[in-house]
Amino acid sequence: QVQLVESGGGLVQAGGSLKLSCTASGRYATGWFRQTPGKEREFVAFINWSGSTTDYADSVKGRFAISRDNAKNTVFLQMNSLKPEDTAVYYCAARRSSSSLLYTRASMYEYWGQGTQVTVSS
Repeated sequence: QVQLVESGGGLVQAGGSLKLSCTASGRYATGWFRQTPGKEREFVAFINWSGSTTDYADSVKGRFAISRDNAKNTVFLQMNSLKPEDTAVYYCAARRSSSSLLYTRASMYEYWGQGTQVTVSS
């Protein structure tokens, strides 16, 4: 069983930045998703195990950046130019994969973190 531990959420003003972290050991593709009350979990960003392949939701392209440091078993989500509509609980997800295939749907993931709240005030 893989345990994912997220950190870095908080309260920030619109236009500000936050950096989320997710730790998990092993050869995993990793995604970030977000969810607001009453809505389905939404894809935000993806990175494959080696870091050679990334993908982003259109709503965050140019503002968010996903990266990883496999020596530290950590995946990061740098969030810049935050908007109030970015407010959500952010989840880290992982699946066993060493390929370059994209995994952008929540159903594709085996393991999930507990979530971290990101609140952007206007």
